Amino acid sequence: MAAKTHLFPCLSDNFCVLIHDPATGATASIDAPEAAPVEAALKETGWKLTDILVTHHHADHTAGVGELKQKYNCRVVGPVSDKFRAVDETIREGQTLKVGNLTGRVLETPGHTLDHISYIFDADKICFLGDTLFSIGCGRVIEGTPAQMWNSLLKLRALPDGMQFFCGHEYTQANIKFALTIEPDNKALVARAKEVDALRAAGKPTIPATIGAEKEANCFLRADIASVAAAVGMAGKPAADVFTEIRARKNKF
Repeated sequence: MAAKTHLFPCLSDNFCVLIHDPATGATASIDAPEAAPVEAALKETGWKLTDILVTHHHADHTAGVGELKQKYNCRVVGPVSDKFRAVDETIREGQTLKVGNLTGRVLETPGHTLDHISYIFDADKICFLGDTLFSIGCGRVIEGTPAQMWNSLLKLRALPDGMQFFCGHEYTQANIKFALTIEPDNKALVARAKEVDALRAAGKPTIPATIGAEKEANCFLRADIASVAAAVGMAGKPAADVFTEIRARKNKF
């Protein structure tokens, strides 16, 4: 049986998502920004929390972990980190984990933080990318370097086009406003803008999105395309440098 997911908001603009294995009843929360919305989601779905999969140490992704762990005695899996140690199992790139019968693998995706990891469930064509890749955006580079973030984005861009991804925040509408300053004539981006405006007007989330759609519309994944480099006055420059310029512009936007 295929994995099921349940997406719900937390805090002011965070997303949290549950992934559930119908065959075994196992359920993992991807991060836990706060406990109460996770508990409400469990009640709504009738699922039992067995695992928490942490993407990175920031408090807006981990503040609910301790309370949920104490109440549900769930397993907490996360990256090797000096800044968040409330994990039962640490995991690195190349390793896999099980949520019931569902199999996930880990990619190390530093840049936003040095400890950031992403969870890829290949058989179910679902991945959880925390604050590395957003729809039409990427995470702010806080602990790592722009070159690290670009390399992380390349790993994610290499995932299958049809893979759906979940990210940690509802930033899509704002991201599109910026992206249009880089690629105003990108037809895929213009179409995504209309789609997102309609979703937000209806009070609906803009994720999950697909890797393939992001490759067409997300300028942060397109720093190695000549027209994008030219748009920021960096024709012929290395892609990592073009990405650095785009990220710097977004920081000031």
